[in-house]
Amino acid sequence: MAYDGKILRRALARYDEDKQRRAEQFRARQRACYRAEPRIEEIDLELSRTMGKLIASGFRRGTDPRGAIEALKTENLALQRERGELLVALGHEPDYLEPKPGCAKCGDTGWVGSDMCSCLRAYYAKEQNAELSRLLDLGTQSFETFSFDYYSQERAFDQNMSPYQRMEKNYDACRDYAYEFSAKSGNLLLSGDPGLGKTFLSASIARVVSDAGFSVVYDTASHIFARFEAQKFRREEEGEDPYDDVSRYLKCDLLIVDDLGTEMTTGFVQSALYQIVNSRLMENRKTIISTNLNPDELGSRYGAAILSRLVGEYRILPFFGEDVRRLKRK
Repeated sequence: MAYDGKILRRALARYDEDKQRRAEQFRARQRACYRAEPRIEEIDLELSRTMGKLIASGFRRGTDPRGAIEALKTENLALQRERGELLVALGHEPDYLEPKPGCAKCGDTGWVGSDMCSCLRAYYAKEQNAELSRLLDLGTQSFETFSFDYYSQERAFDQNMSPYQRMEKNYDACRDYAYEFSAKSGNLLLSGDPGLGKTFLSASIARVVSDAGFSVVYDTASHIFARFEAQKFRREEEGEDPYDDVSRYLKCDLLIVDDLGTEMTTGFVQSALYQIVNSRLMENRKTIISTNLNPDELGSRYGAAILSRLVGEYRILPFFGEDVRRLKRK
């Protein structure tokens, strides 16, 4: 599983902030207990000295430290019992002043061995959804809120199914793709006129795949190509590193490219698109492309090499019907 460095840095910052907040809350509890019962503070000081004595006894040369260590352990346990009794007298549990990590699984490190812990992964998903929400309406666009009401059940003479039936198939394909997403998933090409639900279903997929802990990057084709161009000509805009952005596009688990075909098509754009499509296929990284163009138009605009990869390696979902946005305004 790949992690987006930009999102991971934000997640780690939030993770550390919450860890510091818990540490301060513990210190506040500690200070309150010390004020209510000064003997507890004395015991904690004695316990810290006891630990130093235990370590010194373990390294002492020329004598057998075992007797001293056992005596210190006995003293330590007695102090802990006394502290527990004092805490109970104050209305707390005996272990009230024992520092406890927020996550017992990783001890608040965020990692279990070389794997990201589920606690840090939750922070990552939250930050990633915040990033996705800058361009997608994750608040209302989901599989649960998708409506078929605006799709006609009348079949046109040149279609083998109605817009309603086609959207049922597209919806099922996208939903299955999202909830079953893995390294074995394929790639999707959502093709059809504007206002038919391509972006809505893309947002729904992004939400589910992100919540599952995968790295997801969504962006418009025009902005993606602009970042590739900025990298090539070393143009760094304030707050944006083109090298970082291009790496995100190429290395994330799922890249969603929206509105392919609305940009000005140049030789550079064709080269950048080929790099995206080909490199992600070679590295088994998954891509969803939405476009207003049909496959033949994609071939004419971007060339046979790209069309061959799209037709051969992507599942094509055609969208047709009336513009839903326009129907909603009526």
